Amino acid sequence: MPSTKPPPLPNSTNKKAPKPGFIGRVVGLLFRAALWFALLFVIDKVLPTLRLQTQSFVVSKWQQATLLQEPLPTDNSLPSPLPGQHLADTWGAARSAGRSHEGIDIFAERHTPVQATTHGIVSKVGENNLGGNVVVIIGPGGAGHYYAHLQEFGDIAVNEWVEVGDIIGYVGDSGNAKGTPPHVHYGIYIQGRAVNPYPLLVKD
Repeated sequence: MPSTKPPPLPNSTNKKAPKPGFIGRVVGLLFRAALWFALLFVIDKVLPTLRLQTQSFVVSKWQQATLLQEPLPTDNSLPSPLPGQHLADTWGAARSAGRSHEGIDIFAERHTPVQATTHGIVSKVGENNLGGNVVVIIGPGGAGHYYAHLQEFGDIAVNEWVEVGDIIGYVGDSGNAKGTPPHVHYGIYIQGRAVNPYPLLVKD
């Protein structure tokens, strides 16, 4: 009876792969070089950005920790955000929807520069429904200093350090103050609770 066994396969292990030609080697070299250049380009662009972001984060956290060790503001210890403008204690005045005023309003001409009342770290530059254009600065003792109804912002950004007197914005009527005389709403929050800023401000 004839054998049905298939013929043996040729032994491929003894075969050597053909060497690439000169052009193939050049193409391979160029391809590897392109990959290295692309990798170096990415490293050059990404690493400095990551380093700066890391440094900014570390510095910001160190500054926050330092601020927490400093004393909270006391009576007549803070300059006005609008030097030379009349200050009135409007704390607790009635507001819409049964709210009470958690700060004071200081009136001035539109575009009057609003100054930081304390050194600290900018924690917000943005908008909300009631305050419109707002800036929040975390100052000594972790107190939050809130500036609202700004027409526009100063040259500041989140996580930046500001000093007393730095311009953080300009007087306006944004938010729910639209159509009212231009002013800045200034509030102070300690441990998340609003406190009356009027006694803390130096009166002219």
